[in-house]
Amino acid sequence: MKISPNKYVALAYDLSVGEEGDLELMEQATAQKPLEFIFGTNSMLEAFESNIEGLAEGETFSFVLTPEQAYGDYDDTKIIALPKKVFEVDGKIDDAMLFEGNTLPMMDSSGNRLMGSIVSVADDKVSMDFNHPLAGEFLHFTGSVVGVREASAEEIAALFSQCGCGCNHDHEDGCEGCGPGCS
Repeated sequence: MKISPNKYVALAYDLSVGEEGDLELMEQATAQKPLEFIFGTNSMLEAFESNIEGLAEGETFSFVLTPEQAYGDYDDTKIIALPKKVFEVDGKIDDAMLFEGNTLPMMDSSGNRLMGSIVSVADDKVSMDFNHPLAGEFLHFTGSVVGVREASAEEIAALFSQCGCGCNHDHEDGCEGCGPGCS
């Protein structure tokens, strides 16, 4: 069976970033803990999927995605200073959450969810970087196809019923236990 739309795919791979000769391993999926997804459901980068489409179990791959094909160029305008008070919950700031390098779920003025990494914390402001962590990077993938099979109707339904918090349940009993952001 070959990788094509609505197939359940399992991949083992190494993801390295940087320029040839100066690569840094960023992520690894093993045959024991592979990356698993349903092909063609917009859960992966389009250019990533185009490089593995048509491969079968046991076949290998090696390709590079440019920043334009992946997460775009790094954009300095996506570093924003926010008033520290926006991080208050019940009138208090949780200092354990506000530290350099921490990534927090945020929401823009239009209600869009996005992730921001804290660049710095001052007395009254928090500087956040809303670039994707891999923005501006060349992504080098090498790996193999661990498995390809038909996705079940239940797996496809579950994919499209996930809520905003990613808890992946049907919400028959509401969103108890999901955490903030579930709807």
